[in-house]
Order: sequence, then C-alpha cells, then structure tokens
Amino acid sequence: MSLSLESRFVDAQGLRLHVRVRPGAPTRPAVLFLHGWLDHSHSFDAVLEHVPADWRVALLDFRGMGQSAHAPPEANYQAGDHLLDVEAALDGLGFEQAHLVGHSLGGIIALTYAAVRPERVLDVALIESLGPTGGPPEYAVERLRAFMNDARRPPNSKPYPDVEAAAARLRENNPTLPPAAALHLARHGTRPHEKGGVVFTFDPRHRRRFAHGHDEAQWLALQEQVRCPVLLVRGQDGLWPDAAKLDRRLEALRTLSGPPLVLPGGHHVHMERAQDVARALADFIR
Repeated sequence: MSLSLESRFVDAQGLRLHVRVRPGAPTRPAVLFLHGWLDHSHSFDAVLEHVPADWRVALLDFRGMGQSAHAPPEANYQAGDHLLDVEAALDGLGFEQAHLVGHSLGGIIALTYAAVRPERVLDVALIESLGPTGGPPEYAVERLRAFMNDARRPPNSKPYPDVEAAAARLRENNPTLPPAAALHLARHGTRPHEKGGVVFTFDPRHRRRFAHGHDEAQWLALQEQVRCPVLLVRGQDGLWPDAAKLDRRLEALRTLSGPPLVLPGGHHVHMERAQDVARALADFIR
C-alpha cells in the first residue's frame, strides 16, 4: 500500500522543520509520530502501512535530524528544543489536539510534552521508551563538564563509501537492528558527500552531551503529572533500565493503560514487528 505522504515545512523559532503528512477528515484522529535519537520520520514507514487509512498522520523530523534544518553554528541542542519542535508541528499543521506516538527519544519528548501541555495531548503511545537515563543529582557537575568538553570537538560528519556501509555502521551501534531496517534508515537518512560516498543527514552536534538533564527524582515527578492514557510497547531484546528503576517508573506512570506490550524484537521493534505495533496503536487510539 502506498503511504501517500506529502512533505511540508513548519517554523520552529526560525528553524525550518520537515513534516511528512497524510491529510484526512477533521473528525478523524490526528496522530503525530516522533522518531528516536539520530533517526528520522521514515523509521515509522512500515507501521504506517498498517494503521487505519483514515487517520490524519504527521511524521516530524526533529531539528538537526532527517530533512529538518540544523541549528545555527553558534547554537547547541538541548532536550527542551524538541518540545518546541512538537508545538511548532501541532501549530503549523493546525492540530489543536493530537495523539502522540514516540520511539525512544521521541517517546521521552512525547511524555514530557503531555506533562507540560496536557490540554493538547489526547494520549501517548511509547515504543521502547520510558524516560532518559537519569542519574543521581551529583551527576550534574559531571554532565556540565562533559558538555563543556564536547563543545571543543569539531562537528565533523564521517563519510561512508555507500549507503550499505552506512547501514552497517548503524548495526554496529545497534546490533539488534535487522539488516533490512538498517538499510531503510540509511537510504532515507544519508546524503551525497562532496568528496564521494555518503554522510548521515543528522547534525553531528547531536552526539554532544546536553548541559542539563533530568535526574531520576525529577523524571518521576514529571511522569506523575501526565494525565492522559499511556500505552507502552517494548521489544523483548530492547533497551530498558534495571528492574528496580523500571518498577519505579511504571508505578509513577499513573495512567498506564495496562501492562507493557512485549513483542519479539529489539530497540527498533516497530520496524521489526510493524503489523503488531500498528494493531496495538489502532486498538489504543480512538
């Protein structure tokens, strides 16, 4: 089935953000998909082949990723920037309210946005995502030191001989990523390099550490402010916190719609088990 998506661009404080859109009737669900760190909107392509055809869907490329603009040279990326991206997408597309679907980083942003803008979020579906790494409060100084040190590193994009080599690199970083999924991400997430080969489209500055982040207590407090229903989908071989931390986070997420749905697969389980994930979304989003 053809996805029939059209590219649009919205403004986020002067940055041009790319959104792929499938319009629909205003009475049908408006669903905004948010991808993971260093990924792009095409990570949801397989899922979209199986969700209801009458949904109004939008797939955002976060700033500095996919086909969205990079931050200016004098700027740094911070976690709060992506909240502005979500709001820019909703405003630019005329979505007064929406269902949010987020993978990994996208899930963290979706849940955070639901806490701070509850009037705009109908529900949140999390795929392989239940908060940032976190840490004790005393980690704040170490994080700031890492941020300062990272700022001295030049933001170079490493070239690869071809798309297949770029896909192999993705699998080195994420061994559970199936070859076909890695190739799909690489095809849509690289561009030709002026000296030959390809480079990834994401801004290499995204590899730098943030200056500030939530410690565990802050994140639990944020989760407790989420008022909308939440669906949680996990990969059996995905990336998850230790059992004690996972239990605390599940307990703090008071509006969880039921036990986590665990499917065979890794961190990109939505690319491996697209039909199962789409079915879960269709049952959850009304």
